[in-house]
Amino acid sequence: MQDLTTGVLPSQSIENMLKSGIIQSAMAPVDGQIQPASLDLRLGHVAYRVRASFLAGQQRTVAERLDEFEMHRIDLSAGAVLEKGCVYVVPLMETLNLPETISAVANAKSSTGRLDLLTRTITDGGEEFDRIKAGYNGPLYAEICPRSFSVLVRPGMRLNQIRFRTGQAVLDDTALRQLHSDTALVDGPAVIEDGLGFSVDLQLPGTDLVGYRAKPHTGVIDLDRIGAYDPRDFWEEVRSRSGRIILDPGAFYILVSREAVHIPPAYAAEMAPYLAMVGEFRVHYAGFFDPGFGNTEAGGAGSRGVLEVRCHEAPFVLEHGQIVGRLVYEKMAEIPQQLYGAGIASNYQGQGLKLSKHFKTPS
Repeated sequence: MQDLTTGVLPSQSIENMLKSGIIQSAMAPVDGQIQPASLDLRLGHVAYRVRASFLAGQQRTVAERLDEFEMHRIDLSAGAVLEKGCVYVVPLMETLNLPETISAVANAKSSTGRLDLLTRTITDGGEEFDRIKAGYNGPLYAEICPRSFSVLVRPGMRLNQIRFRTGQAVLDDTALRQLHSDTALVDGPAVIEDGLGFSVDLQLPGTDLVGYRAKPHTGVIDLDRIGAYDPRDFWEEVRSRSGRIILDPGAFYILVSREAVHIPPAYAAEMAPYLAMVGEFRVHYAGFFDPGFGNTEAGGAGSRGVLEVRCHEAPFVLEHGQIVGRLVYEKMAEIPQQLYGAGIASNYQGQGLKLSKHFKTPS
C-alpha cells in the first residue's frame, strides 16, 4: 500500500485497504458502504443479549467477556427484534489487520443516532469505546442498546461506521480560525475554542415547532423500512414561542443547530460534547461529518447539524442560542473522489430539523 500523508483516509484509500486485506470481510462490500471518509460496518448473523455493557480490557477478548456476561443469543438471519432497554453485542462482518501507522475511530451513523439507538464499537483488548489503536488485528463488535424504540434488525444492516487516520490530523484553534477565514465554516459568527462551537435553534423561522421528543411507549421500527412510519406514532412535537424549552430527565429530543455548517472537501469533522460544566444533558450519538457536508458544490449550501439530546438527572432549561456542542475539524490525507451529497445516497445534505430516514415527512 502506498505511503499516506497525515490525515483522515478518503474513500479511495479505504478501497485499497479492502483490496489489500487491511480490512477483511465475510462478504463482499455493497454499494454505498464506502463513504467519502468512512466505511459502514455491517451486522453479522447473531446477537448476544448481555447483562451489562462492557469493554474487553487489556489482554482480554470480547469472546471471553461474552462467556461471562451472555444471557442468551439470537439468530438474526430471518430478522429479530432488539428490545428497548436491553444491551446486545453483535459481531460485525468486517475485521481489521491495521498497520502500525493507521488507527481508527468509530461512531454511530446519523440515522442510528436519530433513533436514540446507542451503538458503539468494541474490540479485543479495547479500553475505550469506538477507539481502535494503530496496529489492531482482530474482530469488531457492535454494542447496541435501543434507548427509545425497539428495532428489527437483520444481517448486513449498517448501524455504525469507521474512519481511519494516519498521524495527528486535528486542527488546532489557530488553524481552524484560518480555515474559517479562507472559507466560512458557519453562516454566522464562529465561536472557536477547542473546536468550532455550535448552538441550538429554538426560534425557527415561520413556526413554533422547534423539535421532537420520543414517545415512551411505541411499536417496533424495522430499520429496512425507509419513509414508512408516521412520526406521530413515535414522536411528540416540541413547540416554543419563547425561545426556551425545559428538558425532562430521561427524555430524548431531536433539535437542530442554529448554524448552517460547511465541511470543505479537504476536511472532515466530528461532533464532540460541549465541555462546559453544564452536566445536565448530553448532545449527540452520531458524530461524523463527511467532506462536502453542507458544501455548495455538493448540493449543500450549508446544512444544519441535527442535535440528539438526552437530559440527565434534573429538568434543564435550554435557551435559544445556547452553545451545546463543538465540531472538531481534521485534515483529510487526500480529497475523496466522492464528496458527501454529490451523486451518492446522502440522506441529510441540505437538512434542517429532520427525523431519521425511516419516517414520513411531517405534513
